[in-house]
Amino acid sequence: MGSTHAVHTATLLHDGSVLVTGGGDLDGYGTSSAAERYRPWTGAWTPAGSMAWARALHTATLLLDGRVLVAGGRSAGTGTLAVAELFAG
Repeated sequence: MGSTHAVHTATLLHDGSVLVTGGGDLDGYGTSSAAERYRPWTGAWTPAGSMAWARALHTATLLLDGRVLVAGGRSAGTGTLAVAELFAG
Protein backbone atom coordinates (compact mmCIF):
# COMPACT_ATOMS: atom_id res chain seq x y z
CA MET A 1 0.00 0.00 0.00
CA GLY A 2 1.38 3.37 -1.00
CA SER A 3 0.31 5.16 2.19
CA THR A 4 -1.40 4.45 5.49
CA HIS A 5 -5.07 5.34 5.70
CA ALA A 6 -8.02 4.95 8.03
CA VAL A 7 -11.75 5.14 7.27
CA HIS A 8 -11.25 3.94 3.69
CA THR A 9 -13.14 1.20 1.86
CA ALA A 10 -11.90 -2.20 0.73
CA THR A 11 -14.03 -3.91 -1.92
CA LEU A 12 -13.53 -7.53 -2.96
CA LEU A 13 -13.66 -7.65 -6.77
CA HIS A 14 -14.86 -10.50 -8.98
CA ASP A 15 -11.29 -11.63 -9.77
CA GLY A 16 -10.39 -11.98 -6.06
CA SER A 17 -8.36 -8.76 -5.86
CA VAL A 18 -9.27 -5.96 -3.44
CA LEU A 19 -9.87 -2.33 -4.43
CA VAL A 20 -9.02 0.12 -1.63
CA THR A 21 -10.38 3.63 -2.11
CA GLY A 22 -9.93 6.95 -0.35
CA GLY A 23 -9.68 7.36 3.37
CA GLY A 24 -8.05 9.80 5.70
CA ASP A 25 -4.72 9.82 7.42
CA LEU A 26 -4.41 8.33 10.88
CA ASP A 27 -4.26 11.79 12.50
CA GLY A 28 -7.75 12.59 11.24
CA TYR A 29 -6.63 15.32 8.83
CA GLY A 30 -6.83 15.25 5.06
CA THR A 31 -8.58 12.87 2.73
CA SER A 32 -7.39 10.92 -0.27
CA SER A 33 -8.71 10.36 -3.78
CA ALA A 34 -6.27 7.52 -4.37
CA ALA A 35 -7.24 3.98 -5.20
CA GLU A 36 -5.02 0.93 -4.96
CA ARG A 37 -5.52 -2.68 -5.88
CA TYR A 38 -4.24 -5.55 -3.78
CA ARG A 39 -3.70 -8.96 -5.33
CA PRO A 40 -3.48 -11.46 -2.44
CA TRP A 41 -2.04 -14.24 -4.61
CA THR A 42 1.09 -12.11 -5.24
CA GLY A 43 1.02 -9.85 -2.18
CA ALA A 44 1.41 -6.85 -4.52
CA TRP A 45 -0.20 -3.41 -4.28
CA THR A 46 -0.60 -1.41 -7.49
CA PRO A 47 -2.04 2.05 -8.14
CA ALA A 48 -5.57 1.93 -9.57
CA GLY A 49 -6.04 5.58 -10.51
CA SER A 50 -7.89 8.13 -8.47
CA MET A 51 -11.43 9.19 -7.75
CA ALA A 52 -12.84 12.55 -8.79
CA TRP A 53 -13.32 13.50 -5.11
CA ALA A 54 -11.03 12.93 -2.14
CA ARG A 55 -13.14 11.25 0.52
CA ALA A 56 -13.27 9.22 3.72
CA LEU A 57 -16.15 7.54 5.57
CA HIS A 58 -17.76 6.71 2.21
CA THR A 59 -19.34 3.55 0.84
CA ALA A 60 -18.13 1.40 -2.04
CA THR A 61 -20.43 -1.16 -3.64
CA LEU A 62 -19.39 -3.75 -6.20
CA LEU A 63 -21.80 -3.81 -9.15
CA LEU A 64 -22.54 -6.88 -11.28
CA ASP A 65 -20.55 -5.46 -14.21
CA GLY A 66 -17.39 -5.19 -12.06
CA ARG A 67 -17.46 -1.43 -11.53
CA VAL A 68 -17.54 0.01 -8.02
CA LEU A 69 -20.07 2.66 -6.98
CA VAL A 70 -18.41 5.04 -4.52
CA ALA A 71 -20.85 7.32 -2.72
CA GLY A 72 -20.99 9.95 -0.01
CA GLY A 73 -18.44 10.38 2.69
CA ARG A 74 -16.57 13.38 3.98
CA SER A 75 -13.89 15.53 2.41
CA ALA A 76 -11.37 17.58 4.36
CA GLY A 77 -12.02 20.58 2.11
CA THR A 78 -15.81 20.54 1.72
CA GLY A 79 -17.26 18.52 4.58
CA THR A 80 -20.06 16.08 3.78
CA LEU A 81 -20.15 14.94 0.15
CA ALA A 82 -23.45 14.41 -1.66
CA VAL A 83 -21.85 12.94 -4.78
CA ALA A 84 -21.36 9.48 -6.22
CA GLU A 85 -19.07 8.16 -8.92
CA LEU A 86 -18.45 4.93 -10.76
CA PHE A 87 -14.94 3.61 -10.46
CA ALA A 88 -13.55 0.94 -12.76
CA GLY A 89 -12.63 -2.05 -10.61
